[in-house]
Amino acid sequence: MNLHEIISPECVKAPLERNDKKGVIDELVAMLAATGVISDADSFAETVWAREQARSTGIGHGLAIPHGKSELVGTLAMAVGKPAEPIDFGSIDGKPVKLVVLLASPIDQTSEHIQALARISRLMTVEAFREKIYSAETGTEIHDLLQQQDFATAT
Repeated sequence: MNLHEIISPECVKAPLERNDKKGVIDELVAMLAATGVISDADSFAETVWAREQARSTGIGHGLAIPHGKSELVGTLAMAVGKPAEPIDFGSIDGKPVKLVVLLASPIDQTSEHIQALARISRLMTVEAFREKIYSAETGTEIHDLLQQQDFATAT
């Protein structure tokens, strides 16, 4: 699974306008909907939010990966946002989130969904990369860093 196949520059934003967990999820879903990947942004945002309410996707080290699978999603895609200030996401390490990666998948792409989640998590375990991406100031910068790291560590 290579992330460059599922992320487009228009789906990466820094800083995000919203500064709360629900607002950030809504903003990232709206970016995907604007590209046509999601047919109903409000309904899909509710799917992601329901998943988030069941268990936080704040996985630690300043990263959250909210995600959802739905018939409203045409193809596996992701949106990335950096909040203007770190936000509380109920992360497992109790620390605020500096980057949010939202993953949207069609219902029938369970394997690809899991592979993408694992790939994002793996990339973010590299401390030097995390530091670079957390200090990035623009969506373009974040997109470029993700692309470079994805290509450098392609399997």
